[in-house]
Parts: sequence; C-alpha cells; structure tokens
Amino acid sequence: MARRTDASGSGDDTAFETAPVRTDGGGHGVSSDGATVGHDPDGPVGPDSPHEPDVDHDEHEHRSRWPLVAAVGAGGLYGGAAIAILGNETGLLPPLVGVALAVVGTIVLLAGIAGWVDEVFLAPAREGAVGGSSRESYVWTTLLFLTTDVSTFGALFIYYFFVRVGAWPPEELPPLLGSLVIVNTAILLASSVTFHYAHEALEEGNRRRFLGLLGTTLVLGIVFLGGQVYEYYEFVVHEGFSISSGVFGTAFYGLTGLHGFHVALGVGGIAVLCWRALRGHYGPDRDTSVATVSLYWHFVDFVWVFLVLVLYVGATV
Repeated sequence: MARRTDASGSGDDTAFETAPVRTDGGGHGVSSDGATVGHDPDGPVGPDSPHEPDVDHDEHEHRSRWPLVAAVGAGGLYGGAAIAILGNETGLLPPLVGVALAVVGTIVLLAGIAGWVDEVFLAPAREGAVGGSSRESYVWTTLLFLTTDVSTFGALFIYYFFVRVGAWPPEELPPLLGSLVIVNTAILLASSVTFHYAHEALEEGNRRRFLGLLGTTLVLGIVFLGGQVYEYYEFVVHEGFSISSGVFGTAFYGLTGLHGFHVALGVGGIAVLCWRALRGHYGPDRDTSVATVSLYWHFVDFVWVFLVLVLYVGATV
C-alpha cells in the first residue's frame, strides 16, 4: 500500500492505493506492477523453515496427491501377490499376471513415497521453495496414512491366525524366541524413547540435546535393521528356515519383512531430519516434519511389539 503525495510534497491522508495481487503458476504472489511477493530470496521457506512466506494458511490449504499414489501402488503390490499365490495354488489365474501387477504396484508405491518425502521434507529445504500448509494438515494426513496402514499389517496377521487354525505346531518351526529378538526389541523401543525426548528438546529450544538424541535414534534404527538382517541369515543358513518353508514361513517373512520395510522408510525419514537439523531448519515453532516422522516411528515400534507377542512368543505356546 503506497501513500500518494501532491505536487507540494504534502501527504494526502485520504488517498491510499492498494495494488491488486494475483498468483502465478508457482504459487508466488505477483502485484500489478510485476513484483513478486510472498517469496524470501534469502533462504528456504516452508512449514519448517525460519523464513515464513507471506501467505494465508487458512486460504492456501495444502493438498497432496502422493499419499493416494502410494496407496494405489500398495494395493497393486498386495493384490498382485495375492493373484500370484492364488494362481500358483489353484490354477484359476496365470501367476505371471499377479507377478506383473505386483511389480508395477511396487514401482508406483516407491514413486508415491519418493514424491511424498520430497514434497514434505526436501522441498522446504531447497532455495526458493514456497510452502503454505499448516502443521495440522501434515499431522492429520500422517495419522490418516497410519490408520490405513493398519489394514496392511492386519491382512497378514489374519493370514497368520488362519495358519494357526490348522495343524500346530508346523514341522518347520525353528526356535524363534531367542536373545537376538529380545535385544532387537529393546533397541527399537529405546529408539522410540530417544525420538520422544529429542522432540521435547526441540520444543524447549535445546538444539544440542535435540541433535544428539535425534542422531542416537538414527543409529538405533540402523542397528535394528542390521539385527533383523542377521536374524534372517541365521534362520536361512543355519536353520534352513526360509520363506518357502511352508505356510508359516510365508507368514513369518511376510510380516517381519513388511515391518522391516517400514523401519527402513523410517530410518530414511530420520536421516533427512538429521540433515535438515544440522542446517538449522527446525525450532520450537518449526517442527512439522519432526512431529510427522515421530508419529510414524512410534507406530512402527508399536507394530513390532505386537508382532513379537503374536509371532515370536505366540508361536512357542
């Protein structure tokens, strides 16, 4: 808004002019004289950035297509796997159709996850990226995703319970409950605790403690994945127990493998958080990414505890 002056240089208190503002294709505000507004050239902007764009969060609510893309891909992956198994067992459908669908679904799923990670975590860290979404929209979107993800694990748990209805225990059942799974469980639970207190430290403005606990969480997640790989090695090489070891082998590796995939995604998300945290992108009022990844990580930990109780402990009773 500019104040107009007359020829004598005196201000006209009644003459204020406001330049109309429109938006260009990239979401930047553009005034009638061509000037760009709502963009800070000094650094990254977005939901977690210290450079807040001049936008109205209520009028520019964020909508993302990537969660839907990932969900469609996951549906293709699981549907294709089901068709392949059904076709192989009954001959009603060509198994190759299921395999092809599963491959396409995997590609679409990974593309959706990559696009979502880029949009939520990486784009705000790049120079000139403008974000106009609220913290609540990301948190609620994450909760919705986790709610739908319950059905993914639920399908495999139902399959396992169906296996338990038949002859039990199966002949191929190896000694599942050992020191390795106990240690691995303790490591994953500890990572959930360190993540919680890392978020608390961020909200309190304690950057050093936040970085230390977040880095510890990342290390614990990587160690957990290494422990699961070593467990697979022990089962396959020394126990002769693999995914082809009957219906129980399919259920075991399906559940633990799906969970391991989720942990790997979480480790990737935490790694991005660490990278951005070292660049100073987070603060007490800029914690959207930290909050969403924290929700996801606690969900993965909860699923693991349930999986251990049902699959490892439950298989021995």
